[in-house]
Amino acid sequence: MQNFYKIVTVIFVIGIGQLMLGQSPSDMAKKEAQYYKIVDVPIPDDILLEVGGLVLTDEDKLGVSTRRGEVWLIDKPYGQAPNYKRYASGLHEPLGLNFKNNSFYLSQRGELTRLEDINGDDKADVYETIYSWPLSGNYHDYSYGPKFKKNGNMLVTLNLSWIGHGASLAKWRGWLLEITPEGEMTPIVTGLRSPSGFELNEDEDIFYTENQGDWVGSGRMTHLEKGDFAGNPEGLVWSGEPNSPLSLKMEDIEEQSGMSLYEYSKKIPEMKAPAIWFPHTILGISTSDILYDTTGGKFGPFEGQMFVGDQGHSKVMRVFMEKVNGVYQGASFNFVEGFSSGILRMIWGSDNSMFVGMTSRGWGSTGKELFGLQRLVWNGKMPFEIKTIKAQDDGFILEFTKPVRKVLAEKTSSYEMTSFNYKYQNIYGSPIIDQQKGLVRNVEVSEDGLSAKLTIDGMRLGYIHQIKIPDLKAQSGERLLHDTGYYTLNEVPGGELKSPATEAMTSASKGIVQEKRVNQMPLNWTNGPDRKIVIGTKPNLKYDIDELVVQRGRKIEFNFNNNDDMLHNLVIIDKQSNAVNIVGQLAADMGLDGADFNYVPDSDLVLVHSGIVQPETQEKIYFQVPWQAGEYWIVCTFPGHSASMRIKLIVE
Repeated sequence: MQNFYKIVTVIFVIGIGQLMLGQSPSDMAKKEAQYYKIVDVPIPDDILLEVGGLVLTDEDKLGVSTRRGEVWLIDKPYGQAPNYKRYASGLHEPLGLNFKNNSFYLSQRGELTRLEDINGDDKADVYETIYSWPLSGNYHDYSYGPKFKKNGNMLVTLNLSWIGHGASLAKWRGWLLEITPEGEMTPIVTGLRSPSGFELNEDEDIFYTENQGDWVGSGRMTHLEKGDFAGNPEGLVWSGEPNSPLSLKMEDIEEQSGMSLYEYSKKIPEMKAPAIWFPHTILGISTSDILYDTTGGKFGPFEGQMFVGDQGHSKVMRVFMEKVNGVYQGASFNFVEGFSSGILRMIWGSDNSMFVGMTSRGWGSTGKELFGLQRLVWNGKMPFEIKTIKAQDDGFILEFTKPVRKVLAEKTSSYEMTSFNYKYQNIYGSPIIDQQKGLVRNVEVSEDGLSAKLTIDGMRLGYIHQIKIPDLKAQSGERLLHDTGYYTLNEVPGGELKSPATEAMTSASKGIVQEKRVNQMPLNWTNGPDRKIVIGTKPNLKYDIDELVVQRGRKIEFNFNNNDDMLHNLVIIDKQSNAVNIVGQLAADMGLDGADFNYVPDSDLVLVHSGIVQPETQEKIYFQVPWQAGEYWIVCTFPGHSASMRIKLIVE
């Protein structure tokens, strides 16, 4: 996951969609619930079901592995009176689970394990080590899987360690491994950072999801083939091993390339560009599991597409994938938000509902619970959505789930297209770069109203293309449930892009000025600051202090020390009622422009602020305390953080 910690603190984190205790779900969650209902699977009060893995047995019982080292067997998980039985215990944080031939299979931190109940009492009698790998002792040494191939072999992924950046401190950390039932291991792919989610399609093509971090500008999904390098060079420390499928070395990767990952993949043949990008804070912040829609239309109109969980934003996203010139690429969309905790695992139930397993201890999520088990159920009503986006050499074809109103769909002004990218760099994450508006020159709507062909100026290979249709309506009258898709364009049919170029937007052309980011001591502070205050961070999206008392009118030097492993800022908010919630939501709504403005909205409620501060770095800001006494707030406005990452600032 995006945010792993050595020290975990058990707290409740209130979500961005639940900005105040007891508040009802967000407006979007309410709209989504008209089609897809989130149903709790009851959990006994004495069971800490911090879900690491989910699988159904041949008897339709639900197996659940937990971060507490247990495997639970749940009978009748579809009703309101499920029966829980502990199948196994004493395991080392298993973050995956599978079932085959009357046995459970799971990845512990240091091994792939088989569990079997021999005497039929629903308790494991056999704990068999199939294959083990070394551990460094680092808290970040997570292991995921397994997934079964058709030949019976299993796939496992190993998380990098964390020492202020991702590192492969023990052999094969940052790799995808294939392991036979007899325990023979073959390394397949490296360049992985935090590979919690991975899946195979019907053709046994492997896809995995990645989270923003060092060398990872934003969340993404990549198609993996043997010998691929997926972008994070730390795992290359083991590429000299005799059974390594590639010979690329760490020193072959430039620390600051200045390129996008797509551009760099043209320089390094082993590097695989992502098939899908999930724009950070816009679609999610911590991608997790992948689940193909294999329900045959019994879960809505998205058969064959992928659903992707997000741990940090407690939501499920949707992916349409296509293959162009032999290369996978496609579009990502929002789908359903409002789950109770951070989503880690998803599987299909026998009734074609989606089981969603969750945990947030130490990792933080917008869902306020520490763990949870829920089902997502389609009620049979058809949502009005952008069903697919397909690439053309001069535009895109959009398909809809319902016929559109042609008078709106035929207007070029109904569509907005913006392309953008992320840097491929060793520092944590990336701002949005090279943002550029496109121009929709022509729209052709099909006779049945179910598709529209857009001819566009400004398409660019290797870029994410945001396509937004805010005012489109179906013939039945409703607006799109989710009006935006994000297409990752690596190839076009025929191989030649015929879309004319347009002018890129720069920071100067956007007129970005943030006068409230005061990094230099004001000239009139002739005697310097009256007080120097250091503020740090701690696990679960928290500053290291909860309350701060200052005297009115004092001159303060704040040194914000981001000792976390994710991005944060520090924003001081006025004392107006509910101001901290308002500013948090304004920041979340900034979209593609958020990173340019450090996720600080242009609002009179903001008094002073830092920029976005990288992990293990710091920034100073200068602030003169208002003369009016009262309760102000210090808050991190990075989307998804503001509801829990707060300090009450009391001015006396």
